[in-house]
Amino acid sequence: MTSDKRIVVFGAGAIGGYTGGNLAHNGFDVTLIDPWPAHIEAIRTDGLALEGVTEAEFVRARPKTLHLTEAQQLAKQKPIDICFISTKSYDTDWAATMMRQYLAPGGYMVSLQNCINEERIAGVVGWGKTVGAIAAILSAELYAPGKIRRTGAKNPPGHEVYRVGEVHGRMTARIEELGEMIRTIDTCKVTDNLWGERWSKLCVNGMHNGVSAASGLSGNAMRQDEKIRKLIIALGGEGVRVGQALGYKLEDIAGQDAETLARASEGDEKALEEVTALMIALRNSQGRSEQQRPSMGQDMQKGRRTEIDFINGVIVERGKSVQRKVSTHEKLIAAVKQVELGKAAPSPELLYAIN
Repeated sequence: MTSDKRIVVFGAGAIGGYTGGNLAHNGFDVTLIDPWPAHIEAIRTDGLALEGVTEAEFVRARPKTLHLTEAQQLAKQKPIDICFISTKSYDTDWAATMMRQYLAPGGYMVSLQNCINEERIAGVVGWGKTVGAIAAILSAELYAPGKIRRTGAKNPPGHEVYRVGEVHGRMTARIEELGEMIRTIDTCKVTDNLWGERWSKLCVNGMHNGVSAASGLSGNAMRQDEKIRKLIIALGGEGVRVGQALGYKLEDIAGQDAETLARASEGDEKALEEVTALMIALRNSQGRSEQQRPSMGQDMQKGRRTEIDFINGVIVERGKSVQRKVSTHEKLIAAVKQVELGKAAPSPELLYAIN
């Protein structure tokens, strides 16, 4: 596929860097902008090393780059057709505001983030210039300047890695084109159910990210700990029930049927047996690293602010608005804040008493 679209990825971390770097390697006009100076300098000097689970997947991409402090140079360049916002959720507003002035008249922004940030972006550029993209099962980490490691296999069977959709749910030429671009990287579904996809991914993140941050455990280790596994199921069930009450058409939740997951959290023995078996079977599936942590677990390791308020906090806020149980998420938020503020060390014991 060829395209003359000017693409900027604002936030070249694990997901943004992996996506933007591969697009650049595949021939698209891509500029990466990031606030970490060492990361940008490493890309300029040595290229962006994109590792996979096999040696054959390795790519050394050479995208254009700008330090955050150099972004004003965009005023002298061709306007941006597609701007991916790939920052942490708490940086969405200012990132969108900064990049708005450089959009082409027909340009648009894409939220390629955890959480649900389309409304924030639309508040800056308008709904007509806002598109959603979900890295549904793309696990990766930025482990050193200029080096990103993907820890899950490419082209997994039965599940698209990326999802893209319009906020209004209709199929458009631009969303079909975006899907084609991303398919040069990995599988991508163009969906008419963006909000259902978003809430489903929010449930996945709500089940795993905060648990890793508070416990210090990897994704595999969490699933193998019986007490933590029950907590994960409880978190998932609450998230599903809130999403259903909000009227979303839910997709699968980390490979689980949403209704089955909810019933498992409510004590249905057959459902619990089915959900538990699948969770245990996920150990090392798709070539994942034994020590791979969800993004919030990585943030906690690095001493960064977590997205707990934008993941579990959203489930709590919206759950209360529809009068659904969200107490498990509230307790998890409290545990994560204890660790984030240095009042407790990450430990599974912090979570054993929650559920």
